[in-house]
Amino acid sequence: MGCGKPRGIRAGRKLKVHRRTQRWADKLYNKRHLGTALKANPFGGSSHAKGIVVEKIGIEAKQPNSAIRKAVRVQLIKNGKRIAAFVPRDGCLNFIEENDEVLVSGFGRSGHAVGDIPGVRFKVVKVASVSLLALYKEKKEKPRV
Repeated sequence: MGCGKPRGIRAGRKLKVHRRTQRWADKLYNKRHLGTALKANPFGGSSHAKGIVVEKIGIEAKQPNSAIRKAVRVQLIKNGKRIAAFVPRDGCLNFIEENDEVLVSGFGRSGHAVGDIPGVRFKVVKVASVSLLALYKEKKEKPRV
């Protein structure tokens, strides 16, 4: 007899309320609508953030690779959170000094670490408002302060 869901002319509210409660069982829906993922994100929903370099660090690559990946510890200006950001390309760590202002973006896997670098979810894009790529290709120089 009964086929599960209520049917009939006045079943609309019951169906709507039931669907609303059941949506919370969906993991992605839960993540989007609770707002905790946004609070946990150091960027607070934006794609880039500026910060001040606190220290230069070397992070050991995961097995089976053997290398020291160059990174910097950055304190974000907007909320004071400290994050580790990877410095791409060979020798680019030399362009970055402590207390420099850097622009940091995500690393490409939206909140996940990339490759063999454990726990690093961000990369440095600009130093002192000059592109790190332009400095690397020697197209621009870092401004003297």
